[in-house]
Amino acid sequence: MPYTLNINGKTRTADVEADTPLLWVLRDTLGLVGAKFGCGAGLCGACTVHLDGVAVRACRTEVSAVGARAVTTIEGVGATPIGRKVQEAWIDHDVIQCGYCQAGQIMSATALLTKTPQPTDADIDRAMAGNLCRCATYIRIKSAIKQAAGLTPRLAAPPVPRMLAMMSTSTKGA
Repeated sequence: MPYTLNINGKTRTADVEADTPLLWVLRDTLGLVGAKFGCGAGLCGACTVHLDGVAVRACRTEVSAVGARAVTTIEGVGATPIGRKVQEAWIDHDVIQCGYCQAGQIMSATALLTKTPQPTDADIDRAMAGNLCRCATYIRIKSAIKQAAGLTPRLAAPPVPRMLAMMSTSTKGA
């Protein structure tokens, strides 16, 4: 059955079954591969997108449930002022390691700041609790969210990754 979807401000049509997860429509049918498949159970957050600004798990959202709501993916979130600030802060804080979870992390952070522009640590913890990062960049994620919210100043330079710093100090005497 054909579904007309509003994705990143553009009308797109997908001819899929009603119970097809939005994640597969985005990735396999429409070629928007930023949202990732992680668990298929909505527990890891790698597939997070926005429906009318609310973070949802695309692996658990059937395309038939989307309706006329606006879908925003990682490919489109940078066009919003808050999404752009979050992406810039991610770069400033050198958040990305392997990168697999980062689209979902950015989408959840953007949804948080859209709803709560000046979040507390508890707000951040609550909003980001469903997003897992195997590289454990949680401290940098929280710092980036605080910067994007204007709670901390922008870093003058990104932090040097710890492994590089250790390598440069261990080779100085060699």
